[in-house]
Amino acid sequence: MNGLQNDLLLKALSGSPVPRPPVWMMRQAGRFLPDYIKLRDKYSFFERCQTPELATEITVMPVDQVGVDAAIIFSDILVVPQAMGMEVQLVEKLGPLLPQPIKSAADLNRIHIPDVKDSLHYVMDALRLTKQTLAGRVPLIGFAGAPWTLLCYMVQGKGSKTFDEAKAFCYTQPEVAHELLDRITETTIAYLKAQVEAGADVVQIFDSWGGLLSPDDFENFSLRYIRRIVAALQGVAPVIVFAKGAWFALEEMAATGAQGLGLDWCIKPGLARQFAGPDVTLQGNFDPAQLMKPIPEIQKSVKAMIDAFGPQRYIANLGHGILPNIPVDHAKAFIEAVKNYA
Repeated sequence: MNGLQNDLLLKALSGSPVPRPPVWMMRQAGRFLPDYIKLRDKYSFFERCQTPELATEITVMPVDQVGVDAAIIFSDILVVPQAMGMEVQLVEKLGPLLPQPIKSAADLNRIHIPDVKDSLHYVMDALRLTKQTLAGRVPLIGFAGAPWTLLCYMVQGKGSKTFDEAKAFCYTQPEVAHELLDRITETTIAYLKAQVEAGADVVQIFDSWGGLLSPDDFENFSLRYIRRIVAALQGVAPVIVFAKGAWFALEEMAATGAQGLGLDWCIKPGLARQFAGPDVTLQGNFDPAQLMKPIPEIQKSVKAMIDAFGPQRYIANLGHGILPNIPVDHAKAFIEAVKNYA
């Protein structure tokens, strides 16, 4: 027994029959919720991440306020580069800034594989407190960034639409790039295992920039490292891999042994199932901008989406993170439409 009152997410990931698909939303902890905005105006980003009581409050908000079937811990993928020794600033409305990016082999001397239970103890403390606060109502999801996506920020030093400097780094200094990816991978394995130990029921790997790579480069600089992480988590916890834009590798991602694959809105459900095969759970893929539609239209679109995926081996979600300007009642309508699916 998993001791959960609502275990739809775990059942869907294991392939067990469910009365309806489970539903949650990426970036549901924060952004669009007025109560989160009050905390954002009062505390800096890292204060929110590093104070377990605040992280717990933010994590549980969408469970209480919009009725999702799972909580995802409030944190950020860039806590890993920070734990590895890099300075990371998160500037509201501007995004991440890493003032001393990695440009050469010499720069690798500045980073290390940390003891994650020490350097990221605040994430584990938040997971433990959240688990206690949820009291078995819904599963708790932990997460980390994929090594390629973290390399993008660590080399580029800031957000980018193309991450051309990160790609150039991989092409001109492949040995250094693979050494960096290797260290990120080792750190991420330890970090996700520690999250499960602290209470995460499921973990998700976010490869936000996987779709910037060609299929061969995706295999070389991203998937080979994701494969290692998924293998290390086998028997520890179910893993969902979300590589935005990398639909071309769904077959290879399914072969990693991950229990779930996240999808963005740029692939048809039937095609995704054809590529991924029958033995993995698909998650997605509602365009977050569609939550601006009138509520009756949201309800219709959600029904069409579930009809296309089928209610089994499926988790209803967005194709990327919820946008900050989405009205709460529209987010709630999305959740309710899944819950009312027949």
